[in-house]
Amino acid sequence: MKKVDKESTFRKLEGFQHKLVYLIAVVFSCYHLYTGIFGMFAAQIQRSVHLAFAFALVFLLYPANKNSSNRIGAIDYITAALATFTGLYLTIEYERLMTAAGNYTQADLLFGILGVLFTLEAARRVVGTPIVVIAASFLVYAYLGDYFPGFLSHRGYSLERIVTHMYYTTEGILGIPLGVSSTFIFLFLLFGAFLERTGIAKLFIDIANAIAGWASGGPAKVAVITSALEGTISGSSVANTVGSGSFTIPMMKKLGYKPEFAAAVEAAASTGGQIMPPIMGAAAFLMAEFIGLPYIEIAKAAVIPALLYFTGVLISVHLEAKRLGLKGANRSELPTVWSVMKERGHLFVPLIAIIYVLTEGFTPVLAALVGLALSVLAGMIKKDTRMGFGDIINALEAGARSALGVAVACATAGIIVGVVTLTGVGLKMANGLVDLAGGNLLLTLMFTMVASLILGMGAPTTANYVITSTIAAPALVLLGVPILAAHMFVFYFGIVADITPPVALAAYAGAGIAKADPFKTGVTATKLAIGAFIIPYIFVLSPQIILIGSTPMGLVQILITSICGMTAIGAAMIGYLLTNMSMPERIAFFVGGLMLIDPGTLTDVAGLVILALGGIIQLRRKKADRSMSIGG
Repeated sequence: MKKVDKESTFRKLEGFQHKLVYLIAVVFSCYHLYTGIFGMFAAQIQRSVHLAFAFALVFLLYPANKNSSNRIGAIDYITAALATFTGLYLTIEYERLMTAAGNYTQADLLFGILGVLFTLEAARRVVGTPIVVIAASFLVYAYLGDYFPGFLSHRGYSLERIVTHMYYTTEGILGIPLGVSSTFIFLFLLFGAFLERTGIAKLFIDIANAIAGWASGGPAKVAVITSALEGTISGSSVANTVGSGSFTIPMMKKLGYKPEFAAAVEAAASTGGQIMPPIMGAAAFLMAEFIGLPYIEIAKAAVIPALLYFTGVLISVHLEAKRLGLKGANRSELPTVWSVMKERGHLFVPLIAIIYVLTEGFTPVLAALVGLALSVLAGMIKKDTRMGFGDIINALEAGARSALGVAVACATAGIIVGVVTLTGVGLKMANGLVDLAGGNLLLTLMFTMVASLILGMGAPTTANYVITSTIAAPALVLLGVPILAAHMFVFYFGIVADITPPVALAAYAGAGIAKADPFKTGVTATKLAIGAFIIPYIFVLSPQIILIGSTPMGLVQILITSICGMTAIGAAMIGYLLTNMSMPERIAFFVGGLMLIDPGTLTDVAGLVILALGGIIQLRRKKADRSMSIGG
């Protein structure tokens, strides 16, 4: 994890230092539980306290460099204390600052500068250097706007104007991204930590084994189903890969899959967790705020694309198993769905409750709180899933830790948003992107895809989405794309960057477990997740797939034809359907699959004709191969 995930490079503390950090983390979680139950504070106060806690934990837990001591030194205590006070400065001086009307003191300017610097340094320690470089470049642009050529030129702003805009308004560091992090994102992460303590991971693995463990290539299918289920409560590609991959990857290798393929299956499936409702990645919550839609509408829109994504991966896994002649486990060695549900099925109650609360129109905050309460209550039903007081406190600590990367990424992304609102560069770059593509929608989509994938190499999904949603998504909207489809487009490609070479963090994590080549793993994962590269184009060109202007019959048609299309594309990527494929067959199946995924009568008919002809050829060749085998 430390090799591929910056958030895992924290110190392993002992004694008093461990207890101190543990206590701060628990109080951090209690603060959010209190505000969730009794009501949030004013925006700036809620967010600045959230940032102060994050600063304290980051500067105590994460060393300045790889060679730093595993213990907290004097300079670390001083840095953490100063950063915490800087985070709380706006809360302490709240009334005066809210009525300052731009008349800031030298102390205000000093703590504003420190706030920006501490945010960047915290991001460097937890998230990585690339996001810091991007945010710093935006700050330089705001200061030296006169020196930029052409359409990017603007009058440069003074240091005081930039700093106060970034730190004392809700347009910068304390903007919408941190606002979302300080409310329901934290509570959902806390919910995930509580649910994990009940042993829900075992439920996911057991039920996946019961459903698919006996089938061809069973362990690989178990990996896909388990990751899809884990994706309902976790939004981290790398954490999902390592969590379930430590169990599924060795099983796949034992069955006969190559190490690269085993690692790629887990990486591709785990990456899809961020698009799997009801609890998607943190960026999905930001999307709800950015475009002004209830979160449940985002989750509803993501259902069909998510099902298509996992169906595509599952089909590819099945075809590879058939090609290699791999069998599943003996049914007698596997649990039944009934026995699994009887033993641990009650752990699904919190997830069902969250879906119900969101569907009924209540806030995500209430949904997360209900999920939290029910995870404790549901766990009490059986001794094996029951949480004691110590387990609850440990869950509070784990939830706080899991929120640090998101909090820091959101704060840093706020700098980028702040520069966009201050200078108007977002609209300028959107117009520039459209002009570069000559007003062609398909070219604009391709440029946006490339930008999202490149950003994804160095920025987490949350920050990636914030950047592309303020720069690239408006370009798509200018060309007539519905705002939800535009934002879902950049959201998807920010996610699949985790399995796209050359920097594919989820694939690298899986490769580490499988002892496989990381680059080959990334290439294989990209082939398995090919649907994730195609589906975003479809819901931009035909938004019915994300429930915009759709009808019940239309949705049924979309589901049937899209699943057929994913099967065809999976077969083309693997090179096998009923028997091995020639290159012309693979190309034909790929084209036919694309036509079937694209909702439309003409494309559906053309795709079905291509697949029918290809299927007949495959069937005849399989019969011929069988005859030769018998004759031989």
